[in-house]
Amino acid sequence: MTKQQKKNRLLMIVIFAMSIIPFGVAWHLSKNVQLLHNDHTTNKGQLITPPVTTEHADLLALDADSTQKLPDLVGRWLIVNVIPKNTCAAICLKAILDTRQLQLMLNKDMLRTRRIVTVFESMTAAASQQLWLKEALMWRLLDKGAKTEIEQNADAAQYNSLLNPVNSLDEASIANIIGQDAKDAALQSDLVKITPSASLRQKMIDIKKGVIPEGMLLLIDPLGNIMMQYEPGFDPYKVKSDLMHLLRISQIG
Repeated sequence: MTKQQKKNRLLMIVIFAMSIIPFGVAWHLSKNVQLLHNDHTTNKGQLITPPVTTEHADLLALDADSTQKLPDLVGRWLIVNVIPKNTCAAICLKAILDTRQLQLMLNKDMLRTRRIVTVFESMTAAASQQLWLKEALMWRLLDKGAKTEIEQNADAAQYNSLLNPVNSLDEASIANIIGQDAKDAALQSDLVKITPSASLRQKMIDIKKGVIPEGMLLLIDPLGNIMMQYEPGFDPYKVKSDLMHLLRISQIG
């Protein structure tokens, strides 16, 4: 082998190593997420080890709109709100609204995620209607836009009032919130509403050792593994920090 051939061979080996090593490191970190966090930068949620496996068939659509959206969940990171009762108290509703904020904060990586809510027990038609109306519209009360300080204070007061399931949105308040926007368009939401299969329901119960608190949050990876859990009252900014770590090391989804 000539000197030039040896140089060419060495160059090819270096190029190959440069291309394969980053993928190897990413794969290793994806299998050992705890290595991302040291004493100074710990994860904000609780890592579930080993991850709890799920199947796409475990997600049963709650309505026709969600049935259409179900195929889009495949291969995505799922941000999962859990409603364990037949009501959604203030901490439960705020958690759902916070996941909308969380997803928007992901910017371009938002397309790699989907928001779902798992409803364990049937709600009354009135309670269900109000919950989804609030989910679709209440974020507007936090949007300052070109509003005056007085208008912002009024919106904040209405927001806090509507967190209470006793207080409802009526046609007048809906019209006030959406302004000049078309109602049908304003009520559109990306949230996928599902009820878990018996198997998934039991797995979620087991994660919390029998008692699922209102307002908890789960993260499911594109392979269907429940990877992280967050307690009620979670900070969406801290969840974003964890999720961005996971998105950076993930080669899928």
